Amino acid sequence: MSNLEQKLLAALKQAVKEAYELDAEDSVLLIETPKDPKLGDYASSTAMKLARTLRQNPLAIAEALAEKLRALLPEAESVTVARPGFLNFRMKKDAFTAVINQVLAAGDDYGKNNSGAGKKALVEWVSANPTGDLHCGHARNAAWGDSICRLMEASGWEVLREFYVNDAGNQIHMLGKSLEARYFEHFGRDDYPLPENGYHAADVKQIAEQIAEQDGDKWLDADPAERLEYFKSFGKARELEKIDRDLQLYRVRMESWMHETYFYADDMARIKAVLARMAEMGLTYEQDGALWFRSSQYGDEKDRVLRKSDGTLAYLTPDIANHVHKVERGYPFLVDLWGADHHSYVIRMQAALTALGYPAGTLAVDLIQMVRMVEDGKEVKMSKRTGNAITLRELCEDIGVDAARWFFSSKDVSTHMDLDLKLARSQDNNNPVYYAQYAHSRMCSILSNPKMPAFRPEESYDRLTDEKEMQLLKSIGEFPGVVGECAALRKPNKLADWILALVKVFHSYYNSTKVYNPEDPELTNHRLGLIQATRITLKNALALLGVSAPESM
Repeated sequence: MSNLEQKLLAALKQAVKEAYELDAEDSVLLIETPKDPKLGDYASSTAMKLARTLRQNPLAIAEALAEKLRALLPEAESVTVARPGFLNFRMKKDAFTAVINQVLAAGDDYGKNNSGAGKKALVEWVSANPTGDLHCGHARNAAWGDSICRLMEASGWEVLREFYVNDAGNQIHMLGKSLEARYFEHFGRDDYPLPENGYHAADVKQIAEQIAEQDGDKWLDADPAERLEYFKSFGKARELEKIDRDLQLYRVRMESWMHETYFYADDMARIKAVLARMAEMGLTYEQDGALWFRSSQYGDEKDRVLRKSDGTLAYLTPDIANHVHKVERGYPFLVDLWGADHHSYVIRMQAALTALGYPAGTLAVDLIQMVRMVEDGKEVKMSKRTGNAITLRELCEDIGVDAARWFFSSKDVSTHMDLDLKLARSQDNNNPVYYAQYAHSRMCSILSNPKMPAFRPEESYDRLTDEKEMQLLKSIGEFPGVVGECAALRKPNKLADWILALVKVFHSYYNSTKVYNPEDPELTNHRLGLIQATRITLKNALALLGVSAPESM
């Protein structure tokens, strides 16, 4: 919602109060854009919404409100009434053109808003096991999560970006055993063959060779337990370094790396504290030698095991401690991005937080559906170079970071996705990211054209009267509100849709309007101001999706 629309809503609320001594609820205060621009710039059906409450004809209500609104809205050129009770607003041109100087003054900060001011959130995403390369599924998760963070930060939220490292389970044990096998193999020994369920990828062999180069053969006759712990630690560190490098290539910035092993440290003190708290609250019970959580009392389909009969902990247990720790660090709102197969796990984690007394809504989870790579109508599962699953790095090298970020952010993660690799590589208007970026480069070309006079900011841009100019101005004015809405909904795809709508209007405007008019320098300058404001807005919008805005293509 633009600043102008917010002014309209505030005036509408005041008009209802003055005319009827009624504090109208937000649900009846509506502002929309008419399908037919001849009716006005904005319209409202508030009078019809109030008809039942006031027990009056909506047309009469609209007339009474219109009279008040004409005095309350100096930005309105006219406020008229249409059957059966619509209010139509025709705004003065400078009410729209004022946004140009707002954009020019804000620059790279245009679009930032305060809708999330004073709010704190911890967003955890990607969180892949540190045992290999990030793949295309992680690429979708990474793009979505990073775009959410960018939107929330632009809306005033204080956000902590966190990667949860699953490093206390069997996967890390198998990584250590695999490294051990490759290390012995390096020295021509077959004492430790590669485990059947071990990791066979080339990077494991490379890490083992790094250990050999750094430490020589010192580990061949070392204590087996000490050796395995060292290999696990070394391998995990190298894999996480690689994950971080790939995420940075993908323009994803992590601020915190929280390790699962953190909760097992100090004799599992943090886990034991949470279990004791749950026991004191009557949330657990013993049965068949196992410890159970009464999760069925909090919306789960059945109770869940916390400690198995053999004494080992279920994965849920340290994860409850992890989420409690997030809140205790000062983040009352938690966002997790998990795979689509975690649906039931969402319920049990939310049940645990509710049972522990945290407010409903403390944890929000976006489930990421599967993505398929498709080319020429056929699914592509393997890398042409390695024969393994396509990695995030290979995808970026193939279609580019911009295309990968755009396509994964522009499709709602609640739906399955086919990524058309051929389309993503293409450099024509069928490719939406190219279409958007080309609009930016076209604006830069207009502004840098040596035949074009240099733009000079002015107080007013009243020569902008074309219908498409008004559409561009309205869209630019909406941008901060769109950012705030996308942040609140955690829907980067809605911003992508908005970008394409803005770009479509610009391309149409460019094809129908001559910006440079040597016989009318004032009109030329006003149009250059519009182009510059549109360019800044588009650049900022693309940046929120992690997409660049090239000046030439």
